[in-house]
Amino acid sequence: MTEHRLPYVLTAAGVVALLGALAMVFLYAPQDAVQGPVQRIFYLHVSAAIAGFACFAIVVVASATHLVRPGAASDRLAHAAAQVGLVMLTVNISMGIVWAKPIWGWDPSQTWDARFTTTVVLWLIYAGYLLVRKFASPGWQASRLAAVVGIFGFIDVPIVYFSVQWWRTLHPSLRAGNGQPALPFAMLLTFGVTVVATLILTAALVSIRYSIEQQAEEQEGRATNASLELAR
Repeated sequence: MTEHRLPYVLTAAGVVALLGALAMVFLYAPQDAVQGPVQRIFYLHVSAAIAGFACFAIVVVASATHLVRPGAASDRLAHAAAQVGLVMLTVNISMGIVWAKPIWGWDPSQTWDARFTTTVVLWLIYAGYLLVRKFASPGWQASRLAAVVGIFGFIDVPIVYFSVQWWRTLHPSLRAGNGQPALPFAMLLTFGVTVVATLILTAALVSIRYSIEQQAEEQEGRATNASLELAR
């Protein structure tokens, strides 16, 4: 499989997998007896969060690689993963608000929630990462500064994850008090399939963004070379 075909293959696989996951969400998974149809948002809400965390983990690895051995490929991968991760986290936050309002009557502007707050902080950190990349002076120092932000920003990910255990929060745990899954098997299976489908689609989006940035850099390089030739 060539590098240029990878985004298309991943996109096709991600779309097919996500369509299958949505079919399971609406046709296979039982309706929650307490929350009703709106509970089905849960599958995509949590899957988007996991996909966002995975993207930020890629940012950490790629950024660390770039700091140790500076290179365009690792820097490009970190940038692409941060962009997609921020989109996934936006989906997660938006769906969470839509889900929480009718079920708990929760208004984020009036009631503090630990997981929501720490997730918004994570969103702001990686939005800041992208702003650093956009407005800092171009060059290795700018990419180095962005890499440091991307690495340290990941510290908030475990805080988001453990927030339901450390503070009082509206968010339920995926495990019951005895350590067993809090979901019945059909819901748990649907959730697992949705997570996998979302991760495949996320990988496709990262691959697409990576290819776009690579092409832009190559075009910029050709334009620079052409300008130098004309200046001779």
